[in-house]
Amino acid sequence: MRKTATLLAAAALFAGAVPALAQDRSFTIAAIPDTQNYTDYTHQTAEGFKFDADKMFLDQMAYIAANLRANGGDIDFVTALGDVWQHQTLQMDPGHAARGFKRVANPILDAHFAPTPKVTTVEIATARKGYEMIAGKVPFSVVPGNHDYDAMWTDSNHPPAAKFTDMASLGMLHPGGLNNFRSLFGADKSFFKDKSWYVASHDGGADSAQVFTAGGYTFLHIGLQFDAPNASLEWAARIIAQHPGLPTIVSTHDYMTKEGERVANPMIDGHAADPEDNNPQMVWDKFISQHDQIFLVLCGHEHGQAMRVDNNRAGHPVWQVLADYQDRKQSAIDAGAKMGPGEGIGDGWLRLMRFDMGSATPTIRVRTYSTHYKKQSSDTPDYATWYKAAEKPKLSDEAFHGEDDFKIDLTGFRARFGNPR
Repeated sequence: MRKTATLLAAAALFAGAVPALAQDRSFTIAAIPDTQNYTDYTHQTAEGFKFDADKMFLDQMAYIAANLRANGGDIDFVTALGDVWQHQTLQMDPGHAARGFKRVANPILDAHFAPTPKVTTVEIATARKGYEMIAGKVPFSVVPGNHDYDAMWTDSNHPPAAKFTDMASLGMLHPGGLNNFRSLFGADKSFFKDKSWYVASHDGGADSAQVFTAGGYTFLHIGLQFDAPNASLEWAARIIAQHPGLPTIVSTHDYMTKEGERVANPMIDGHAADPEDNNPQMVWDKFISQHDQIFLVLCGHEHGQAMRVDNNRAGHPVWQVLADYQDRKQSAIDAGAKMGPGEGIGDGWLRLMRFDMGSATPTIRVRTYSTHYKKQSSDTPDYATWYKAAEKPKLSDEAFHGEDDFKIDLTGFRARFGNPR
């Protein structure tokens, strides 16, 4: 009798009468924070720097490429959070000049960000080499940060103060022109043209939308330009309407401070300089909070890390996550390089967000990994010693580690988006 029962159970299993083993519903999104200090032409040996910082960027891209699903890993989507390169090519873009904007001299900031043709020959060329490593192998997004614009000038209505007292006294920068960005990441360029997963674009690719399928769900991703103007937000709303029911992730450069506040950096407040641009709180009020499909927002720009959760107008949580490591410079200290105030490298740190969609409450395990030190933050004994004083001095070492290694419980995700398929 026992043998017969066993055979019947086996037959039922193969006939599909009992559930099959649970599928693997996990995948990873790689989030690449500001890479400007790696690609910066002044941070290369050709300019007298101690080492070629661009190797850290290329190592990051090589690591991501090696761990793509297409190469046997589990990375199913890549999002770059802006400031791919450092410098600009113009004093002011023609569009803002035609609207009557004026620039003023800024002795400190002009010295750091003087326009140069090396943006094209060195910085954008390095970015191209990096993104070619993943091109055609994975859906990905790149959003423009303020440094990726053609020009970034000090606005005449917000000049530098006669005496330096704080960051705001340096004057307010404003970016304009996207021809440099479009030359590499435009919607008509080879990275994205005719790719089935690149489903929409606006402003030549400054705003873009992608879809990818992972963990039993099809996700919509929307990338927004720096301090996205109303036209960008209106376009993004239409894209969501065209993809009803899809869990949606938004990436943008400027959104949240390391204290978790949706306020702009006083040195580059897009809305304060140009009423056509929206500041972070306005982006939340006008767009993110209004669309229940958006459950996750990723951003860079503000130096450090933070996470906050707010309910949208439907009463559902939206997780908002900041990562930007551009100020970190332990690698430069190790090499004996002299760094001025406010200068950094980045030390190879990037974000790996592993989604587990198979559990009753889906989760995201957020980890921070350095391709330079080849370690996760949680496995780096000197991590807090290196970085805490500059980023979160009031935290304990344990709490500081927790800023870069934590779990998000996606409460209510199933109710909003259904079960995996």
